[in-house]
Amino acid sequence: MTVIRKIGLIAGNGNFPLAFARAARDKGLQVIAVAHEGETLPELAELVDGIYWVKVGQLGKLIKVFKDQNVADVLMAGGIKKTRLFGGAMPDLRGMAVLARMIHKKDDSLLRAVAQELESEGITVRESTLYLDNLIAQPGVLTRRKPTKDEQQDIEFGWQTAKEIGRLDIGQTVVVKDQAVLAVEAIEGTDEAIRRGGGLCGEGAVVVKICKPQQDLRFDLPAIGPETMKSMQDVKASCLAIEAGKTIILDRETVIAEADRANITIVARAQA
Repeated sequence: MTVIRKIGLIAGNGNFPLAFARAARDKGLQVIAVAHEGETLPELAELVDGIYWVKVGQLGKLIKVFKDQNVADVLMAGGIKKTRLFGGAMPDLRGMAVLARMIHKKDDSLLRAVAQELESEGITVRESTLYLDNLIAQPGVLTRRKPTKDEQQDIEFGWQTAKEIGRLDIGQTVVVKDQAVLAVEAIEGTDEAIRRGGGLCGEGAVVVKICKPQQDLRFDLPAIGPETMKSMQDVKASCLAIEAGKTIILDRETVIAEADRANITIVARAQA
């Protein structure tokens, strides 16, 4: 087995890149980060051995950083708002070439295309959960409150719906109530989908977030964190179901404490 002593971090938004950087440094690895302007939290700079800022779409510059720094292994942590495809992205020649070859701009297709470009340069893309086993949700009810019978029915209904939209690579999240779909996550992301769907039913919405059936575990793994809880509290949603073994919980203690305080159920369900 290859021993990794230096790891490249392709950093998107949120706390996921910070969590990885901390875990990698705890393992004694040197971390070289490529961060995205307008997306990546600036605090990341304090947790890595080197940080280089690029604009979204500057794939050639990203690859050059890793090659110049002799980085042979990288991973992707944190998302990039897909709305940047319509404004805010500034792809360089290599980024434009990748986009031009693509028939559509689905999440999995974009990320796989980036991974292929990296690997064509001898840079291996590792799973996004590398060194983060402690953040993966384990099966069971994670909060004091358990799902009610009606919520359990909504979880079952929402689970099948979420798997279907995941299979189509539309999104990972659905918001349901009384076995009716209130919102399907698309380009806006999970938090906005929760607010949009939860706002339609007054209170008591059930949120289901799953791993896509064809999910490439190197990137775009489902993640929840304090912002997820805030979004649910804003619309008085009552229950969150996630996929055990395939969902990352960022700042777990805060998430569960906030859920308990707001009387929200979190259940990690194993895929049947």
